[in-house]
Amino acid sequence: LHYPLRRQRQMCIRDRHIPFCKQACFYCDFHFSTSLKKKDVLIDSLTHEIKLRKNELNNDIIETIYFGGGTPSILSQLEIDSIIDAVYEIHEVVSNPEITLEANPDDLTNTKIKELAKSRINRLSIGIQSFFEQDLKLMNRAHNAYEAKNCLSEATRYFENISVDLIYGIPGASNKQWKKNIEIALSYGIPHISSYALTVEPKTALASFIKKGIIENVDDQQAQEQFYILIDEVSKHNFIHYELSNFGKEGSFSKNNSSYWKGKSYLGIGPSAHSFNGEQRSWNVKKNSKYIAAIQQNKLPIKRELLSTTDRYNEYIMTGLRTIWGVSLEKVTKEFGKEYNTYLLLQSEKYRAEELLYIEDEKLKTTQKGKFLSDGISADLFKLNVS
Repeated sequence: LHYPLRRQRQMCIRDRHIPFCKQACFYCDFHFSTSLKKKDVLIDSLTHEIKLRKNELNNDIIETIYFGGGTPSILSQLEIDSIIDAVYEIHEVVSNPEITLEANPDDLTNTKIKELAKSRINRLSIGIQSFFEQDLKLMNRAHNAYEAKNCLSEATRYFENISVDLIYGIPGASNKQWKKNIEIALSYGIPHISSYALTVEPKTALASFIKKGIIENVDDQQAQEQFYILIDEVSKHNFIHYELSNFGKEGSFSKNNSSYWKGKSYLGIGPSAHSFNGEQRSWNVKKNSKYIAAIQQNKLPIKRELLSTTDRYNEYIMTGLRTIWGVSLEKVTKEFGKEYNTYLLLQSEKYRAEELLYIEDEKLKTTQKGKFLSDGISADLFKLNVS
């Protein structure tokens, strides 16, 4: 559960908080459980944690609530409502907050969609990943191609604010097939697409299958080609590439995620959830049983880390370069010091010479050519060993 807040400063949230899935996707390294035995008690713990952490919000007004996973769409409407009610019960919420539910196509039956449409959920983020059966089987997704298309046919009848997740760089998926995936998604008139390169994380089933030769390894060159195919195709439909992995029509950017990329504070509720208040980062324990036991004893299972000036600078570089808003040179000087601005300009000089970065209106941004490489470029702009 994520809920960004607003007073004079805004707060936002991003992480994984409803840790249940029907089955494990081969590529996933997030915290989750395929057993639902502790679901009821965990939901009670979520609502209790919201109350326990009331004072961390400093009376800020909540602007968005975000249900992340795992698979939040596994929850019943009553369970979703109970969590939202807990937020409204003890916090002030803006009159029209963005309330997002991450959902899998196999959960979005006609009945489920109609129930959600009557609730306070007003944005769906649907994990399609691909409309092709072979891709879904390779990733061990719980849904099939028919469910992927059917859920969008129904969801678009009841929701205007829908985001679709797509994965590119899937072994065996040609550029032609990837382009077809994009065309199918756009045919439903959705206003937002989040798209990610398939990444081989250590200790995942995918990594094991690739090592054993069961699945072909990811081709980075093809992934880069498909990234630029995506940019070209969605731009024809007036989508704005506002963050490295996110594309939205005007007025349909994710408010929750945009707050995160702009460095605003956020509060994360649930196992493995992360929080940030501008100066301190914290995270909940990953294990469901330990999380529940602590909350039941009115204890917060949280570890906290005070960020140094360098930590905050590095994070701003990382998030800023991923977005159309870029990195403000004025903000770097004001918040971190003149020496950081000098360092940034010197360190970025080679990337500007290679036309991977450029400066516009005192903002350092990635060029079209530099977008796919932005994370690596950011890492080279990080400052080390400075308190």
